[in-house]
Amino acid sequence: MTRVNNDNRLAKRLNAEKRFQFYCISAIAFSLIFVVILFINIFSSGYSAFYKTVIEVDFDVTQIDEDIATLTDLEIRKLDIFRLSKKTIYSLYPDLDDRKSKKMLIKIFSIEYEDEIKSHLIKNKKNLSNIETILLTASDDVDQVKKGNYPRELSEDRRRIKDIQLSFYDDLEERGKVKYIFNIPFLTRGDSREPELAGVGGSLLGSFFTIITVLILSFPIGILSAIYLQEFAKSNRITDFIEININNLAAVPSIVFGLLGLGIILNVFEFPRSTPLVGGMVLALLTLPRIIIPTRAALRAVPPSIREGALAVGATKMQTVMHHVVPLAMPGALTGTIIGLAQALGETAPLLLIGMVAFVVDVPSSPLDASASLPVQVYLWAESAERGYVEKTSATIMLLLLFLILMNLTAVIIRRKFETKW
Repeated sequence: MTRVNNDNRLAKRLNAEKRFQFYCISAIAFSLIFVVILFINIFSSGYSAFYKTVIEVDFDVTQIDEDIATLTDLEIRKLDIFRLSKKTIYSLYPDLDDRKSKKMLIKIFSIEYEDEIKSHLIKNKKNLSNIETILLTASDDVDQVKKGNYPRELSEDRRRIKDIQLSFYDDLEERGKVKYIFNIPFLTRGDSREPELAGVGGSLLGSFFTIITVLILSFPIGILSAIYLQEFAKSNRITDFIEININNLAAVPSIVFGLLGLGIILNVFEFPRSTPLVGGMVLALLTLPRIIIPTRAALRAVPPSIREGALAVGATKMQTVMHHVVPLAMPGALTGTIIGLAQALGETAPLLLIGMVAFVVDVPSSPLDASASLPVQVYLWAESAERGYVEKTSATIMLLLLFLILMNLTAVIIRRKFETKW
């Protein structure tokens, strides 16, 4: 009887263990399904932003009075070829006489068609032919038609692109004038009010300058603070108070740090608004607890025998810590730093409060230039009504996720490569 009861209890425990494993696997599978759905949704709506629609036109260089080969880039930029540019577009349909129809034809191109022609002349001024074939960026509406995102079946009064423009597009497509190329300006240009011209170049550099500022400020301060608190500071009320506040700061909402930056860094010290320098300073404060805490944990993980052995052979306290303990704890410290930087890269709320939400067209050249950042750019474009911004929002999220994945992967590689097993 006792043996039967024992067998029943053993069977119940085994069944309970199997149920627990099933619940755990189900939870992981459930999470992975949602992650996969998220990635598929973002990729499916964002990959097309890396391509753009262009229309091929033939530009008559001989109609320019100046010798292009002898002009500087700035002089070419100052050339007045607006009428000639429009004439080039009109040459697609030489028999088109109606003024309204000509206006509709012009509108299937981006508003910067003149600048694009000048850019082509600058790039090829040493080997220009009489007739140059130039690819001009199509308007956002035409681009969405090409990508299949525009509902052509709607009535004309319910869509921005008109029937005559669709007929122009269909005819140019049939003639092989419409091309689909990689959208390099998306990665190099700043923001724009026109979706087909907007890029993330400014946000990329803004995020880069911001993270570099965070690294320069938070890494040495965080590492040295952790070393002092863990290895040198005496245990008393002051150090206990500091440790409690460091742990509390790690859980403070990020928007509070934005209020701190707005109230002190901008209003008191009057640093320039909307700059990566200020954004980096605010995010450095946010990142410090996330560097100090894992660094102290890495220092505690070093066995006491390392310290005792170094002291036994005559090393001082400073030599023991800096020559033996810190090098062994550095992989953990670097891991915490990289994860902290990755979290700072994805922060939005603090940057909104210090003005990095401003519309900035120019690509920043230094941390003192006004700029946005990748998460703020997502915020800005997500509020825009144009369909072209939808794909650009998803594409920016893809870039942000890529950087976050690379940074976390770097942290894992560093930890596995340099971590010492005790």
